[in-house]
Amino acid sequence: MTKKALFLAGGWEGHEPQETSKFISNEIEKYDIESEIINDLDILGEKNKLEKYDIILPVWTMGIVDDGNWDLKNSKIGNLQEVIYSGVGLAGWHGGMGDAFRDNTNYQFLVGSQFVCHPGDFVDYSVIIKDSKHKITRGLENFKVHSEQYFLHYDPSVEIVASTKFDNKHHEWIDGVEMPIAYTKKWGNGRIFYCSIGHYLKDFENLNVVKLISQGINWAVR
Repeated sequence: MTKKALFLAGGWEGHEPQETSKFISNEIEKYDIESEIINDLDILGEKNKLEKYDIILPVWTMGIVDDGNWDLKNSKIGNLQEVIYSGVGLAGWHGGMGDAFRDNTNYQFLVGSQFVCHPGDFVDYSVIIKDSKHKITRGLENFKVHSEQYFLHYDPSVEIVASTKFDNKHHEWIDGVEMPIAYTKKWGNGRIFYCSIGHYLKDFENLNVVKLISQGINWAVR
């Protein structure tokens, strides 16, 4: 049965939200997932429409949602939480999911992390596969990337499937700190997947990154 994915592609253009969404939407076709890519957050206010998708992918770095409304009732993030709770999946990468709506802690509670820094900007670093038996990491071994190495504030309840370690080149006090690269979590009946790699389309020239993200989306889909 064909699954339906909704990409919310917008926000800061430096992360190439439209281009990366199109690329990943093409990749997940092999899992029989068909995608709709929209540049509009209004759909988050229509829960009946959100419920028709099997997975939602925020690709919306920064941006503002709910205009400071912290009450989850009748709010866009409240609707998103409810549909994920019902079983719709949630997945994404880099700042598109991990730095979206940075002033909304209800959103951060849902996704399980928030970007805070990338020391040294673009650097070479290693990705360590923590759970090689997971469906998300199937066929992957430790690999290297050249991109932003995200330092996150993250929910300690997430299940980390891939990680990275920081060195002391830029900040001596984070030497040896291990940080999630990819993790899963549950929200009611919904599965959530996040990967911190994927700054722009060039990051997807690394086939290991593409495999990790596409398998993560396929795992999270309802």
